[in-house]
Amino acid sequence: QGSWTGVLGTDVITIPKGIYGSYTINIATILESENFFLPGVKWHGILGLAYDALAKPSSSVETFFDSLVRQAKIPNIFSLQMCGAGLPVSGSGTNGGSLVLGGIEPSLYNGDIWYTPIKEEWYYQVEILKLEVGGQNLQLDCREYNADKAIVDSGTTLLRLPQKVFSVVVQAIARTSLIQEFSSGFWTGSQLACWDKTERPWSLFPKLSIYLRDENSSRSFRISILPQLYIQPILGIGENLQCYRFGISSSTNALVIGATVMEGFYVIFDRAQRRVGFAVSPCAEVDGSPVSEIEGPFTTADVASNCVSSVSFHEPVLWIASYALMSLCAIILLVLIILLLIPPRCQHRYTDNDVVNDESSLVRHRWK
Repeated sequence: QGSWTGVLGTDVITIPKGIYGSYTINIATILESENFFLPGVKWHGILGLAYDALAKPSSSVETFFDSLVRQAKIPNIFSLQMCGAGLPVSGSGTNGGSLVLGGIEPSLYNGDIWYTPIKEEWYYQVEILKLEVGGQNLQLDCREYNADKAIVDSGTTLLRLPQKVFSVVVQAIARTSLIQEFSSGFWTGSQLACWDKTERPWSLFPKLSIYLRDENSSRSFRISILPQLYIQPILGIGENLQCYRFGISSSTNALVIGATVMEGFYVIFDRAQRRVGFAVSPCAEVDGSPVSEIEGPFTTADVASNCVSSVSFHEPVLWIASYALMSLCAIILLVLIILLLIPPRCQHRYTDNDVVNDESSLVRHRWK
């Protein structure tokens, strides 16, 4: 979130363990910023591990990981284990975890790795087929889950859902949970819910499942998180009370599989084979019980063959339609100016793929 300006240059980095050696990388020195460094944060910058399409000032700038792959001659793959299930989401200290550059570490996962294709190489965009709450399908058109993109992003704190999907999920959780009345502020993130410290409220909430398309497009698999991952304890609220926040929020521009979900899994970003893998993480346990699951395969016969919008404005018909709409907008604008009925402007909403700052793309109130 926020913005910054600076000077692009190069620097030499040394990796002392695993990938031995020194390497020259592109790096920008931040000279001015606004709402970028949050109050009280311990970090001084950001390291992006996505594709060069998001690089600044343009995709011609070689990214950190691309430089490492080229110079160190490591495989074009990295993997991430985020550990923090059931732990307080604010305060000092670290929850641990592992980042593996150039490969996969077998000790960091249990069972099989399930892979879903990367649909477009900018963010790690994937295809989501359906969601279930408490084992019940939400029965939404699968394109709703991918509006306007669905991505896997460790730098996003929560599980973020498109507004329509978020509303349906909240209704389903409220309907499925054992709590009769719940403040709307809890669901929107403006209020916490508190219980006596001797209680464990997780048993009151349902399991949440996300279905991803398998590499074999006729199959899918599902990743599931238990309430211990999305009903998140907050540190230091009261002496006798333990308070919790809702680890899911609404989004205007994406479904984001963020830390809320990723803390349940070992996630493999296999750029070489253009796929993202998920396996159950052994650190995703609370009181000795697993809080994440992977199951499959399932048939995709009940969903569309393609749930991702593939509109291309390179197509002549769409170009004509866009020019027609712009012309209509211009005519309306001219009439309104002449009649002096409203301020002289015409609003047109658009998606600018060059703007990559999601309003929650940096971890907030969740220091690892």
